[in-house]
Amino acid sequence: MALRPIGNALPTTPERPKKQAKVSIPIQTQKKQSDFGVVNDENKAPLPPSAEASIDYISSEDLKPFQDPESKIQGLVEGLDSKDWVKVCGSLNDARRFSLYHSALLLPILEKVISVVVKAMSNPRSALCKTSIMAASDIFNAFGEKLLDFTDSGAFDQLILQLLLKASQDKKFVCEEADRSLKGMANSIAPLPLLKKLSGYVNHRNLRVRAKAAVSISNSVSKMGVEEMKEFGFITLLQMAADLLNDRLPEAREAARSIVFSVYKAFTENEDENPEAAWQNFCLTSLSPIQAQSMIKVISS
Repeated sequence: MALRPIGNALPTTPERPKKQAKVSIPIQTQKKQSDFGVVNDENKAPLPPSAEASIDYISSEDLKPFQDPESKIQGLVEGLDSKDWVKVCGSLNDARRFSLYHSALLLPILEKVISVVVKAMSNPRSALCKTSIMAASDIFNAFGEKLLDFTDSGAFDQLILQLLLKASQDKKFVCEEADRSLKGMANSIAPLPLLKKLSGYVNHRNLRVRAKAAVSISNSVSKMGVEEMKEFGFITLLQMAADLLNDRLPEAREAARSIVFSVYKAFTENEDENPEAAWQNFCLTSLSPIQAQSMIKVISS
């Protein structure tokens, strides 16, 4: 049998190309950095806990005296001037120990200590802020009216302002500590000179500062006798209270009512026959009609 010529061969079907196997290439993604600037990696050891979490808040009752205070006082200022805030916290606790047990050694550098306390209160670190407020409380307790000697330098005024600001903020544990310190201040310093310091803050633009100042003023007025109120001025006290009765914050208004009751009690102390009539006559002759009616209403309600 004869073979066909090649030219007459049937056309061949072209072979389909084989599919290439898919190969997944991992995409290099940038690892997210944490808030501390360290790359998150589960294979790396975790970061050590924050130093702020390791700060201990020591109550005044648990503070102990120094065995050799004369040698310790030399390094106190250096510790307070440290750039390490943890070391400053430790030095503030040392200052508290000096206040409570070795106040005579601390007195020559007390103004310096107060300036550090004020600076630490304005620090954003809550641990440093709270420690400085605790230091202020112990300083009030130890030195009392001696703090008025620093009026010319402004150190005591700055301390009061910072405490009012901290008592007005949102951090509850800082706010509560500042409230305790302000109460300690009112208990440690004679009411008349302290009232003269606090009275300017009832017009502060921050309404929370006004309220905290009103509470401190109320605490001081409640400790004043008749002669002290007369020296400061019955009318001045009532005008201050009248303004606070219209304040936006209930805390300020309640403090204002407390001031009015304290003044009423002192004013009518020797009025045996008709104390309310004497009170009404005093208010109507000494205050504006609106203020007088406010004072009368507080007592009668």
